[in-house]
Amino acid sequence: MKEKKKSELFSWIKSILLAVVIVLVCRYFVFTPSVVVGESMMPNLQDGNRIIVSKLSDIKRFDEIVFHAPDADEHYVKRVIGLPGDSIEMKDDVLYINGKAYKEPYLKENRKDLLPMQQLTEDFTLKEKTGKSKVPKGYLFVLGDNRLVSKDSRYFGVIPMDSVIGKVKIRFWPLNEFDYFK
Repeated sequence: MKEKKKSELFSWIKSILLAVVIVLVCRYFVFTPSVVVGESMMPNLQDGNRIIVSKLSDIKRFDEIVFHAPDADEHYVKRVIGLPGDSIEMKDDVLYINGKAYKEPYLKENRKDLLPMQQLTEDFTLKEKTGKSKVPKGYLFVLGDNRLVSKDSRYFGVIPMDSVIGKVKIRFWPLNEFDYFK
């Protein structure tokens, strides 16, 4: 009887250790939680939102990503606008990538509050902001959705891909705003 209890206890300990190892592997190599700080991604992501970031997802244009800030000891959440090799221009509140105009439906709410003749995003070219005509290999150009207040690639330049923590996949807090991002 005593041997059976020892065996059962050992089985429980193994199961708990395995669960801890799986959680740690997922936490450090697959997914990580993060907190949105500031208003730069409003209204799509709010200050204080809790998110899950996938470290394994491929980064594509218009994805929301978390990365190590180049100008501060913190993480930023921004939207990928320019990929390596892209030329970027903003003219009359229209985004041009490689000369092609793109609609930005994620900015719809922010545009509602603009005064007549007011632009959400000032005119600029990639060259004016970074000194480069194209996004260099291994780098990304990122913008916040709340363009009037966002500190993004217009201010600190392109970001190295190796500073990217991952792609925003889930907003889990507050619960009434739970959302899955593709």
